[in-house]
Amino acid sequence: MTLAEKQQRLVDDLAIIPDPHERLAAVVDRAKRLPPLADTERTDAHRVRGCISKVWLVADRRDGRLYFRCDADSPLVKGLVHCLAEFFSDATPAEIAASDADPLVALDLVRNLSPTRKNGLGAVLARIRHIAQTA
Repeated sequence: MTLAEKQQRLVDDLAIIPDPHERLAAVVDRAKRLPPLADTERTDAHRVRGCISKVWLVADRRDGRLYFRCDADSPLVKGLVHCLAEFFSDATPAEIAASDADPLVALDLVRNLSPTRKNGLGAVLARIRHIAQTA
Protein backbone atom coordinates (compact mmCIF):
# COMPACT_ATOMS: atom_id res chain seq x y z
CA MET A 1 0.00 0.00 0.00
CA THR A 2 1.42 3.41 -0.93
CA LEU A 3 1.57 6.22 1.59
CA ALA A 4 -1.12 8.09 -0.36
CA GLU A 5 -3.40 5.04 -0.13
CA LYS A 6 -2.54 4.62 3.54
CA GLN A 7 -3.43 8.27 4.19
CA GLN A 8 -6.77 7.92 2.40
CA ARG A 9 -7.54 4.78 4.38
CA LEU A 10 -6.73 6.58 7.63
CA VAL A 11 -8.97 9.50 6.65
CA ASP A 12 -11.77 7.10 5.72
CA ASP A 13 -11.40 5.19 9.00
CA LEU A 14 -11.58 8.34 11.11
CA ALA A 15 -14.29 9.99 9.00
CA ILE A 16 -16.84 8.32 11.24
CA ILE A 17 -15.83 10.96 13.81
CA PRO A 18 -17.04 14.18 12.16
CA ASP A 19 -15.79 16.63 14.79
CA PRO A 20 -12.03 17.45 14.56
CA HIS A 21 -11.79 17.82 18.36
CA GLU A 22 -13.26 14.35 18.87
CA ARG A 23 -10.88 12.91 16.23
CA LEU A 24 -7.99 14.49 18.10
CA ALA A 25 -9.26 13.00 21.38
CA ALA A 26 -9.43 9.56 19.72
CA VAL A 27 -5.83 9.88 18.50
CA VAL A 28 -4.66 10.92 21.97
CA ASP A 29 -6.59 8.08 23.64
CA ARG A 30 -4.93 5.51 21.36
CA ALA A 31 -1.49 6.80 22.29
CA LYS A 32 -2.25 6.60 26.02
CA ARG A 33 -2.26 2.81 25.72
CA LEU A 34 1.27 2.74 24.29
CA PRO A 35 4.13 1.69 26.50
CA PRO A 36 6.69 4.43 27.09
CA LEU A 37 10.09 4.21 25.46
CA ALA A 38 12.77 2.66 27.63
CA ASP A 39 14.97 5.09 29.53
CA THR A 40 17.86 3.95 27.32
CA GLU A 41 15.95 5.30 24.28
CA ARG A 42 14.91 8.59 25.86
CA THR A 43 18.26 10.13 25.03
CA ASP A 44 19.49 13.27 23.29
CA ALA A 45 20.27 11.16 20.20
CA HIS A 46 16.55 10.37 19.82
CA ARG A 47 15.22 13.75 20.95
CA VAL A 48 13.46 15.84 18.31
CA ARG A 49 14.63 19.44 18.46
CA GLY A 50 12.14 22.18 17.70
CA CYS A 51 9.41 20.88 19.95
CA ILE A 52 8.34 22.71 23.08
CA SER A 53 7.45 19.36 24.63
CA LYS A 54 10.10 16.70 24.96
CA VAL A 55 9.70 14.29 22.06
CA TRP A 56 11.75 11.20 21.31
CA LEU A 57 11.63 9.34 18.00
CA VAL A 58 13.33 5.99 17.47
CA ALA A 59 13.65 4.40 14.03
CA ASP A 60 14.32 0.74 13.39
CA ARG A 61 15.12 -0.70 9.97
CA ARG A 62 13.99 -4.22 9.15
CA ASP A 63 13.83 -5.89 5.76
CA GLY A 64 14.41 -2.58 3.96
CA ARG A 65 11.56 -0.82 5.75
CA LEU A 66 11.51 1.75 8.54
CA TYR A 67 9.52 1.41 11.75
CA PHE A 68 9.11 4.30 14.17
CA ARG A 69 8.41 4.40 17.88
CA CYS A 70 7.97 7.55 19.91
CA ASP A 71 7.32 9.09 23.27
CA ALA A 72 6.58 12.59 24.56
CA ASP A 73 6.04 14.28 27.87
CA SER A 74 2.65 15.64 26.76
CA PRO A 75 -0.28 13.27 26.07
CA LEU A 76 -1.52 15.48 23.22
CA VAL A 77 1.89 15.61 21.56
CA LYS A 78 2.44 11.89 22.10
CA GLY A 79 -0.85 11.16 20.34
CA LEU A 80 -0.01 13.33 17.35
CA VAL A 81 3.57 12.09 17.07
CA HIS A 82 2.40 8.49 17.39
CA CYS A 83 -0.03 9.10 14.54
CA LEU A 84 2.92 10.23 12.37
CA ALA A 85 5.15 7.37 13.54
CA GLU A 86 2.48 4.76 12.89
CA PHE A 87 1.63 6.26 9.52
CA PHE A 88 5.21 6.19 8.20
CA SER A 89 6.09 2.82 9.75
CA ASP A 90 6.41 -0.11 7.36
CA ALA A 91 7.36 2.13 4.42
CA THR A 92 10.65 2.08 2.59
CA PRO A 93 13.05 4.97 3.09
CA ALA A 94 12.55 5.95 -0.58
CA GLU A 95 8.76 6.07 -0.17
CA ILE A 96 9.02 8.30 2.89
CA ALA A 97 11.63 10.61 1.38
CA ALA A 98 9.57 11.08 -1.79
CA SER A 99 6.26 11.58 0.01
CA ASP A 100 4.67 14.88 0.88
CA ALA A 101 1.90 13.13 2.83
CA ASP A 102 0.89 14.65 6.15
CA PRO A 103 -1.80 12.59 7.85
CA LEU A 104 -2.34 15.21 10.57
CA VAL A 105 -3.34 17.80 7.98
CA ALA A 106 -5.44 15.27 6.07
CA LEU A 107 -7.29 14.41 9.29
CA ASP A 108 -7.76 18.11 10.09
CA LEU A 109 -6.00 17.65 13.42
CA VAL A 110 -3.71 20.69 13.26
CA ARG A 111 -6.22 23.46 12.58
CA ASN A 112 -6.74 24.36 16.24
CA LEU A 113 -3.19 23.77 17.46
CA SER A 114 -0.96 26.60 18.58
CA PRO A 115 1.77 27.76 16.20
CA THR A 116 4.44 26.30 18.50
CA ARG A 117 2.76 22.86 18.45
CA LYS A 118 2.49 23.04 14.65
CA ASN A 119 6.19 23.93 14.42
CA GLY A 120 7.08 21.05 16.70
CA LEU A 121 5.08 18.59 14.63
CA GLY A 122 6.78 19.97 11.53
CA ALA A 123 10.11 19.19 13.22
CA VAL A 124 8.97 15.61 13.84
CA LEU A 125 7.90 15.23 10.21
CA ALA A 126 11.23 16.68 9.05
CA ARG A 127 13.08 14.25 11.34
CA ILE A 128 11.17 11.28 9.91
CA ARG A 129 12.04 12.38 6.37
CA HIS A 130 15.67 13.02 7.34
CA ILE A 131 15.93 9.52 8.80
CA ALA A 132 14.49 8.13 5.58
CA GLN A 133 16.89 10.13 3.40
CA THR A 134 19.92 8.93 5.35
CA ALA A 135 18.80 5.32 5.78
